Amino acid sequence: MTKGVLRLGMAVALLIFVWNIADGPAAVARLQDADWRWLLAAAIAVNMQTVLSAWRWCVTAGALGQRIGMAQAVGEYYLSQLINQTVPGGVLGDAARAVRARHSADMLRSGQAVVIERFAGQLAMAAVLLPALVWAGRGLWALGLVAVGAALLIALKGVPRLRAIQKPLWQALFGPHVRGAQTALGLAIVACNLAGFAFCAHAIGVSLPLTAVLTLIPLILTAMLVPFSIAGWGWREGAAAALFPLAGAAPEAGVAASAAFGAVLLASALPGLAWIAGRTAANAPSTSVASPENRHISDVNSGDIK
Repeated sequence: MTKGVLRLGMAVALLIFVWNIADGPAAVARLQDADWRWLLAAAIAVNMQTVLSAWRWCVTAGALGQRIGMAQAVGEYYLSQLINQTVPGGVLGDAARAVRARHSADMLRSGQAVVIERFAGQLAMAAVLLPALVWAGRGLWALGLVAVGAALLIALKGVPRLRAIQKPLWQALFGPHVRGAQTALGLAIVACNLAGFAFCAHAIGVSLPLTAVLTLIPLILTAMLVPFSIAGWGWREGAAAALFPLAGAAPEAGVAASAAFGAVLLASALPGLAWIAGRTAANAPSTSVASPENRHISDVNSGDIK
């Protein structure tokens, strides 16, 4: 509870800070004039990303010997997205997804499938970002990110729990029967994410060039991984305000585009409520068998009582 309050406080403090340094009223004015058609396009892209991510979960779990049906995967993924969008930390929904899916495998494999699937998303984003930085003439940025990533891998290599996941990670992402699907799904999911944010920027009047879409948006979305927030709010807006000027746009445009994207993410997770309702209805005990009155009526209708 205390951690949740701290994360909420951090997100609010960051948003207030960004509001003050990036002309908050101008950002609100941009949001008020946002083109709903581009926001709808962003919502379609985000929902496509959710379905494709659920598919990637199926592929990842299947490589580890866990069978998950596509319909179940999509519903569970929407629910986990809803939880991640509304609860501090950003991973509770995924943890719950692993617990709910454990009936088709042991808890270890279920947890590994979820962790590896999430890691695959970050790996795919890096695979797009690093070449794009080199292409855009920002090779030093790419070199710096590679150096940081390598240092993290070296530092984490000795952690026993992480060593234990190395073999299943390779099997689930680079095994001969899944590497093609993982590559295609990873690139498609990244494309949906980048398109969703770019559409939100277009909705508030900013057309980002392709170089900015491939370099700046991944960095903005990566800011959402900072755990001291709720669904990346605050960190994402701060990163957008700092990076949008590199594309010739105003900082408040970055804040407005980021806020619009956050709202689209939240709205696109609402189908998770339908999944909850469906599961609740399916698990609700039926009263038609247990009720003596209902049994009597059934017997009468069938002609058993004379």
